[in-house]
Amino acid sequence: MSDNDGAAPAATQAASIASPINLILFSLLILLVYFRLRPSPPSTLPKGPSPIVFRIFTPPTLKPYNGEKDMPVYLAVRGKVFDVTPGKNFYGPGGPYENFAGRDASRGLACGSFDEDMLTKDLHGPLDDLSGLGQDEMQAMQDWEDRFTDKYLVVGKLVPVSEAPKE
Repeated sequence: MSDNDGAAPAATQAASIASPINLILFSLLILLVYFRLRPSPPSTLPKGPSPIVFRIFTPPTLKPYNGEKDMPVYLAVRGKVFDVTPGKNFYGPGGPYENFAGRDASRGLACGSFDEDMLTKDLHGPLDDLSGLGQDEMQAMQDWEDRFTDKYLVVGKLVPVSEAPKE
């Protein structure tokens, strides 16, 4: 045997490794590794709602928060102002409790009445002192307040116009 006979199989073996199909497969492997290991773009979180700042409301400043004109829906129970916007179907325009939107709903909730006469007429006068309510009505109002506290955010405090802080 000559030295050339041993060299021929090595050349064909080298040629078979560098064949076009092997180069394509190797390129695909490199491409797969690149796509698997490349850094991904940073994920962006959806923008949350703007923060709600606890503030002091008077009946006239609470009135616009009735769900109309893309405003949130707020209502007050015993001086606490709740953001009931998630329940807009109930408390907003067209809902069964819409009379309470933007108002002090304490007496109406306590009496189980949605009538307009349950609301304070004079927005610049004193707040409803809830006089004349019996033990059952006070308990009903407390139950409503507890329900609102569990379900909705307290966004402020309702005070009479005479006690509003001067800006």
